[in-house]
Amino acid sequence: MRHPAVGDGRVRRLTVHLPPQYARRLFDARDVGAGERQLRQIVAEGLQEVYFKDGGRRADELEVEFTDIDYLDLGY
Repeated sequence: MRHPAVGDGRVRRLTVHLPPQYARRLFDARDVGAGERQLRQIVAEGLQEVYFKDGGRRADELEVEFTDIDYLDLGY
């Protein structure tokens, strides 16, 4: 269920490792020509699991939308 709540507006600087299954999905999508919107969705799902939901330990019903990005540095 998606909650229509407005984000808190904080700028976050995240340093997290994208789980391998999301990194694999991200590279596979890129390799077949996925658009930016689809790539953002995959990254958002990975960050949602790792950072916000803490691997299932909290925020079970939270859904993350990846918007207003100023800077993104991905390593692999």
